Amino acid sequence: MTMQPEIRARSEIETRAAFDHIRYAQAWEDADILTQGLGDCAGGTLVSICAAGDNALALLLLDPARVVAVDLSPAQIACLRLRIGAFTQLTHPEFLELMGARPSDRRAVLLDRAISGLDAETRAFWSALSDEVAHYGAGGVGKFERYFRFFRTRLLPFVHSRALIDDVFVPRDRAGRQDFHDRRFNSWRWRLLLNLFFSRFVMGRMGRDKAFFDHVEGSPAAHVARRIRHAAVDTDPAQNPYLHWILKGTHGSALPMSWRAEHFDTIRARLDRLDIRPGSLEAFVSTGEKADGFNLSDIFEYMSPPVFAQVYGSILAAASPVARLVYWNMMAPRRVPPEFAERVIRQRAEEDRLKAEDKAFFYSDFVIEEVRG
Repeated sequence: MTMQPEIRARSEIETRAAFDHIRYAQAWEDADILTQGLGDCAGGTLVSICAAGDNALALLLLDPARVVAVDLSPAQIACLRLRIGAFTQLTHPEFLELMGARPSDRRAVLLDRAISGLDAETRAFWSALSDEVAHYGAGGVGKFERYFRFFRTRLLPFVHSRALIDDVFVPRDRAGRQDFHDRRFNSWRWRLLLNLFFSRFVMGRMGRDKAFFDHVEGSPAAHVARRIRHAAVDTDPAQNPYLHWILKGTHGSALPMSWRAEHFDTIRARLDRLDIRPGSLEAFVSTGEKADGFNLSDIFEYMSPPVFAQVYGSILAAASPVARLVYWNMMAPRRVPPEFAERVIRQRAEEDRLKAEDKAFFYSDFVIEEVRG
């Protein structure tokens, strides 16, 4: 018997990657460009890879009838459930404290309140992490965040002073940012640190699962260096919450989309539109339902090209006319497979515009493909 595409994709990843711990405790993708890329979705159905849950929550701002959040990892589903509890039980300032965006000495208390109305399994999961949440915030307890914390606290001080790191976030025009980066920031020590810490070996051991590098082309360190220069020069670091967290361990005045004060009440009012389905995309595409948009994160670069093509075809079968597939590539190039090229329209101008604005700077490509009507 031939396995269904999603089952094959799930098996390919599950046999080589662990899903019993939090890999990402916050979103490392820019929901500002994601929501723009999906277009007008009011009243529709959206499907989102759950990850930490932040971008699934951001999709509620598009006023859909439903957001279906799917993920292979029970730990990542627990991250979304925690956010649901936090939006329900906490004020916005308390939410930022709990997540780690702001300093706090009461996170354990806030965590207890946030999980008080959740299911027993989720309460037990987060209660076991209470001490870590108290120290770092709920947005700082994933493997990826620990990786950056080690970088920031153990290695970065040997390369740059705290004063120079603060100076990264002083607003400048582009010429000023380029001068600061080239003359003060991009030292030989910094370049050596990038080559060592963002090597394939170290990232596989400490950051991303080693299995996720199977289809990567080129040097991860060289890729990171190029993307950091983009973030530091082509965009404004003062407006970049992701760079701020990496270098300082909190957020500054800029916050991820679903964490902003102006969106808090709207998201809270629409939480009942979330439909959480543990498992792979098969949890949606096998049901016969149709979606008007897909946030696919960067899942395709974790698949071999043949499996990617099969999964892409199954998603198209579950897509409504003019539905959009939005996804990122980090280091493994993925776009519509040739056999499906006539069924979608690449939104080139919109891709280029939004890619230039992407604050989650480590991705090499941002893809918007629209199903032909």
